[in-house]
Amino acid sequence: MREVITLECTECKRRNYTTSKNKKNQRERLEIKKYCKFCKEHTNHKETK
Repeated sequence: MREVITLECTECKRRNYTTSKNKKNQRERLEIKKYCKFCKEHTNHKETK
């Protein structure tokens, strides 16, 4: 049931990270604060399609 998703920086819109989540248990889009090497700071990263 786990699917691979990509995370996109909300500041520069680059896709930096991949992770997995269980879509059956977690319906809403994932949003995590992670380090962006292009912005050189911690920013929010949202799940993309």
